[in-house]
Amino acid sequence: MPGLFDTFTLKDVTLRNRIVVSPMCQYMSVEGVANDWHKVHYTSLARGGAGLVILEATAVSPEGRISWGDAGLWNDEQAAALEPIIKAIKEWGAVPGLQIAHAGRKASANRPWEGDDHIPEGQPNSWETIAPSAVPFGANLPRVPREMSLEEIARVQADTVKSVERARDLGFEWLQMHFAHGYLAQNFWSPLSNKRTDQYGGSAENRGRYALETLAAVRKVWPENRPLAVRFSVVEFDGNDEQRLTESIELLKKMKQAGLDTVDVSIGFNTPDAQIPWGPNFLGEIASRVLRETGLPGTTSWYIDGPKGADTLIREGKIDFATIGRPFLANPHWPYFAAKELGVENPAWKTLPSAYAHWLSRYR
Repeated sequence: MPGLFDTFTLKDVTLRNRIVVSPMCQYMSVEGVANDWHKVHYTSLARGGAGLVILEATAVSPEGRISWGDAGLWNDEQAAALEPIIKAIKEWGAVPGLQIAHAGRKASANRPWEGDDHIPEGQPNSWETIAPSAVPFGANLPRVPREMSLEEIARVQADTVKSVERARDLGFEWLQMHFAHGYLAQNFWSPLSNKRTDQYGGSAENRGRYALETLAAVRKVWPENRPLAVRFSVVEFDGNDEQRLTESIELLKKMKQAGLDTVDVSIGFNTPDAQIPWGPNFLGEIASRVLRETGLPGTTSWYIDGPKGADTLIREGKIDFATIGRPFLANPHWPYFAAKELGVENPAWKTLPSAYAHWLSRYR
């Protein structure tokens, strides 16, 4: 079986290793526009040796942002700001990816270090939130969202397609749809947040309609030779895990038929009452089951137990590549130290500037 530092090919895209930088919100954009912060941040991650760098959740419309500092891709200025970032990622040997998102009822919030709570209506940087049903998340996000009309559902789907067209034309090579973490697509999928009685609510088939329709519409404009992915919450740890997981697997099978290429197996964050069993590699077995039963290649993240844990999950065939988040914030050169720990050759050393390679090769 391949390991963490073997290449991985999907469609026409080949990753130099199986290390993926997870999309991590920076909350540092202004009106959705990336700046020097983002260029330095993403350049360092690509230079650090990852195979794929997925840019943070990027909103398809202003109301789709989690906070006022979120990235966006609904206008030309935002697109132009991403061009040098994509170029830099490619120059350092990584594949540039993008996560497209709409925050749904979790939108209009303060940045995490400024409260991570809903901004009261009428205050600066506040806007109306929308969702499939007028059901609040609760806890620190108590605002009641406005239930979306059928026309509004179609509008958000059209906004998504337009953002994907921009991403395509910019040269992103990997696209991930954010269907997880209590944001809009999962608001539709989860019976905890979807109380509709029309064609978008009730049965699993109806609740999955928004995600399936949106993915199918995106597939029509996203090039067939570039991977189309979803980050999808398959369980919510709300006491109904087996039912949620079984339904999620069936929906992923339908997504695969509609053109889905790969899945990042994740968890809900759709209720503040979830009892998440945090621990090393705690999603490994769940991810393995999802990939096995759907036939999709894929990954997971959340508390992967270091380089050895990531390598083991891949060698055991439970995942195809490892998605790493916060460890990259602590050390953008995580792949180099992972190679040392595993005792393997890391070809990405050849692309590292001498001013880094000389010293890192001697660091213990």
